[in-house]
Amino acid sequence: MDLTPRPGATPAPPGAYYAYAETPVETTTRLRPIKTRHPAKAAAAVACVVLGLGLIGGAVTGTWLTEDSAAEPGAGTAYTVGRSAWHSVPVDTLFPRTLKGDGAGPGSTDRVWTRVAVATDSDCAAGLDPLLLKALRPVGCERMVRATYTDATRSSVTTVGLVFTEADSKGMLALSTRFTGQHLDTRTDLMPRTYPAEGTAAAAFGDRQRASWTVNVLTEVPVVVFAVSGFADGRTVADPQPAAAAMAAGATTAPAEAGLGHEAMGVADRVERTLRRTVTDLTEKPE
Repeated sequence: MDLTPRPGATPAPPGAYYAYAETPVETTTRLRPIKTRHPAKAAAAVACVVLGLGLIGGAVTGTWLTEDSAAEPGAGTAYTVGRSAWHSVPVDTLFPRTLKGDGAGPGSTDRVWTRVAVATDSDCAAGLDPLLLKALRPVGCERMVRATYTDATRSSVTTVGLVFTEADSKGMLALSTRFTGQHLDTRTDLMPRTYPAEGTAAAAFGDRQRASWTVNVLTEVPVVVFAVSGFADGRTVADPQPAAAAMAAGATTAPAEAGLGHEAMGVADRVERTLRRTVTDLTEKPE
């Protein structure tokens, strides 16, 4: 797979649209005399025309509805709501100030994570390494939002992010299949970036501090969820390990023994659950 980085493109501002000028069309034609019709006959003719148009319109509308529902399951519902959630849903809903991870730590211990920073929404180039950005290019990037959490002991930090894509359900399914089939979520050159913030426990959380990570391509909403964890003291990690591997029984790497795989997976899982629940609530809300 060729994953050579490409120059980034500046996205259109949120909510921007483009209108195209219409070209005037000459519609004037010469009129010809029309014989006067009897009112009763004219009324009957009009009734026939209206009835015919109604039948045709009903048939066409039925076709549109059938084609739409077959072409894009979730169109106008989960995909529409999900794609716009980055600016329509409050930040405290997308990234709760506190995440409870009952049984989410090593040995099913409980975890609690506190949010220490929220990044301004941005394009994906700001938070993804070039190769990961290219791997996600088939689905496009509508917008990306991120936040960083620390655990209760303030010894670990985790950046979690949501990439809102431009893809439909087929595109997201294809990307999910590709990530799974090619194990792209385990490649160290496809790790997401951290979001450090001055004056917080994550101030020294940079690229060299990345220890464990997870990337999950959702298919019921157009979103990619990722998380990357590391030590809060700023120590570098020579051998980062995917969260799933770091959580495996018997794993003895530094990320595994520090529980950083559980940190990345636990934070990503809670944020993902919140997103799913929020989108479901919005799509099921009565008009």
